[in-house]
Amino acid sequence: MKLRLSRHGGVANPRDTYGYRCGLRLALTRNASVSFCAAIRRAEHWPDPASKPHRGTAVPDHLFYQSAVKLPTIARAQGVYAWDVDGRRYVDACSGAIVAQIGHGHPAVRAAMLDQLDKVAFAYRTQFENQPALDLAQRLVDLGGGRFDRVFFSSGGSESVESALKIARQYWVCRGEPQRKVFIARKPSYHGATMGALSMTSYTPLTQPFGPMFPLYPKVASPTQYRVPAGRSVAEHALACADELEAAILEAGAAHVAAFIAEPIGGASTGAEVPHAGYFSRIREICSRHGVLLILDEVMTGMGRTGRWFGYEHWDVRADIVCLAKGLGAGYYPVSAIMTRAEVTDPVLAAGGFQHGYTYAGNPLASATALAVIDVIEREGLVENAASTGAYLLQSLEQLASRHGFIGDVRGRGFLLAVEYVADRASKEPFAPALCFGEAITRAARDCGLIVYPRKSLMGETGDHTLIAPPLITTPAQCDEIVDLLDAACTAVQRTADAR
Repeated sequence: MKLRLSRHGGVANPRDTYGYRCGLRLALTRNASVSFCAAIRRAEHWPDPASKPHRGTAVPDHLFYQSAVKLPTIARAQGVYAWDVDGRRYVDACSGAIVAQIGHGHPAVRAAMLDQLDKVAFAYRTQFENQPALDLAQRLVDLGGGRFDRVFFSSGGSESVESALKIARQYWVCRGEPQRKVFIARKPSYHGATMGALSMTSYTPLTQPFGPMFPLYPKVASPTQYRVPAGRSVAEHALACADELEAAILEAGAAHVAAFIAEPIGGASTGAEVPHAGYFSRIREICSRHGVLLILDEVMTGMGRTGRWFGYEHWDVRADIVCLAKGLGAGYYPVSAIMTRAEVTDPVLAAGGFQHGYTYAGNPLASATALAVIDVIEREGLVENAASTGAYLLQSLEQLASRHGFIGDVRGRGFLLAVEYVADRASKEPFAPALCFGEAITRAARDCGLIVYPRKSLMGETGDHTLIAPPLITTPAQCDEIVDLLDAACTAVQRTADAR
């Protein structure tokens, strides 16, 4: 068995491939009676995921995150590449968690951070203003093209969404309409892990354990262009999804609805789902008709990721509040923000102030870092590169799909792309959850030296997809490398299925 890995310029050792290591027979169908993940563990003689060998770890591991799976230990990163402690190189094809907008180790950002550290790293917002925060707010307003004139800072995406929900709620209270307390979101969706943001989320594995802890707000359908109901065109389905919002508003009572929140282009929960062009114009019309605020969650899509500074620019959507994070700090320092207008904030400030805030909000080091990131994006033309090279990567992934029958769809904009896997391409039937197909691709990719981001597009329960979202600095040659390695991973998983 031979496997071409172009980045090594030769033939990889078959024993290093995912298919060889697993050494198992598994039919990739929905009727398979064995869990793919469990079968892998048995084939490699692992008692459980926590016992998988952890390269580079010689001391007890007291750290835990979402699972017990052991991973390589990173040593350093530069550009679009990362190296583990054993010296193995990986291509970062998902910018970590769609964060590393300008790649790793950029000298201009390092210099800006060191310069700010020599002045002041932290100043609390109730005690001092700081120039970097003032400058960053102005910079974001300028990038917004005059649509917004107020900015509020926080540290992460969940905090940004929480801030948006709270300013919307307090706005209505200060307007004398305290009954407006209903928020509407979409299904599936992901808006964050804190309780308010989680209440806007429809992703079963993440919400189910905590459901009793937050209100069950109305959810309406996300506008997929891949799984369109029979008898509808893509355009008709998009408008039908938008009209679900109006039905939900009327059911709750328009006078009780505070806001509707949505991502311009779907992120992890739908796998870079791009809505039809008519969708957001109908959404804006409905929100305006019923006096409902429109919140756009640009945590993943903002700061050039989709080939525009903000995802809403693709359809000229007029939002009331926009959430930013991830690419704003680009992984160099946690920073997030909401952008809104004075007509939203003025009633709140006049009534005694926004009753909300975070310890690190608008701190000088975070703000200086974000300013340096924006400088790099502008100076190096990275928004334009995301548009042009992202289109090239999309085309290359479409060619990859022609070589693997289990790839059902390739979609996205700029450098926010996704590959969705199906058991049957004609019917678009997803793989059974027990197969853990997306996780298999992810592990195979990692074994080939490629880091990707797996999720499920059907409420987090099935519909395996892989997000491909490399840093905005990625070149066409590096796109070729990404596609070659993903091709190798797909081939390895297919060989495992076909073995014996």
